[in-house]
Amino acid sequence: MRLILAAAFAVTPALALAQDDSAVQDALKARQGYMAAISANMGPLAAMAKGDVAYDEAQAVFHANNLAALGNYEVEMHFLPDTAQGQVEGSHALPKLWDNLDDVRAKHEDFKVAAAAAPEGVKGGQAQVGAVVQSLGGTCKACHDNYRAK
Repeated sequence: MRLILAAAFAVTPALALAQDDSAVQDALKARQGYMAAISANMGPLAAMAKGDVAYDEAQAVFHANNLAALGNYEVEMHFLPDTAQGQVEGSHALPKLWDNLDDVRAKHEDFKVAAAAAPEGVKGGQAQVGAVVQSLGGTCKACHDNYRAK
């Protein structure tokens, strides 16, 4: 019985570490998936803004609606401790992000506000799409310049 208990106590920390590692990997994948979803919707809008593809209001509104939905997503849950660059493979988040979570929250709120305005903002022509892309891109840049590795 003592041997079984000793083995159970020895295995428990290893199981906890495995669960923590899994949670860290899941958080990183979710965070990167979130950013990829933003990029997948910004790309077509940027192409319209630059004139690389013809302005299509229905498509612009479609992508802007997706961005508005993404703006409402509470991404912070995926910024777990120990998921910074150098702590987990594949992370581009700088460690100083965790020391500045209030600033990160404020920057995400700026994205949320810009994204909420995007569906109406892209209506009316290519120039409007350009203004929306600039606004949204500025919010992304504000966070990435400070908290994402180059």
